[in-house]
Amino acid sequence: TSGESTKEDIPVLVQSGFLVVSVEYRRGPSYKFPAMIEDVKCAVRYLRSYPFLYNLDPDNIGALGNSSGGHLAALLGVTDGLAGWDVGEYLDKSSRVQAVVDYFGPADLTAPDFLLDPDNQIPWAFGTDDHLDPIFALASPVNYVSSDDPPFLILHGDKDSLVPLAQSDMLKEKLLANGVPAQLIVVQNAGHGFEQAAN
Repeated sequence: TSGESTKEDIPVLVQSGFLVVSVEYRRGPSYKFPAMIEDVKCAVRYLRSYPFLYNLDPDNIGALGNSSGGHLAALLGVTDGLAGWDVGEYLDKSSRVQAVVDYFGPADLTAPDFLLDPDNQIPWAFGTDDHLDPIFALASPVNYVSSDDPPFLILHGDKDSLVPLAQSDMLKEKLLANGVPAQLIVVQNAGHGFEQAAN
């Protein structure tokens, strides 16, 4: 998890009986994709390897994150070992999750109205400003959606100027088209991070 909107959820989740684990991962541009999703997948495999240490159910692990964390949560939810990102330790365990909560994460990094936006910091985070670089398609959750993906809950502000609402709508439609349960909750008059949009 990352950012205030997910941090505020942690006490509620804990009080409801959930174990909450905050995962640190390598970030761009210092580290190039797919380092970050490799780290997140390794964290899931680690938790599955030591459920007794954390009193967790290894068959019921969900992912939640916002913005770049939402992007990684979504990517984690739609990919399995075939993506090639299960590397490192604990490889006898699966990195698949059983539910995803995606707060305003980018879903299609190749979308022209998103990638070419001069205010967008995503290309910088990937270490390139070449909008034709194949890394953007490789890192786009919409390109991995399949019928065996877990249920998704997606939340997005209707006034988000950093990650357009169309990104979450696109992901929801792709999930539903593949028979995956998905719900998009649009937060009215909310910008990126759900801060109140200026009038």
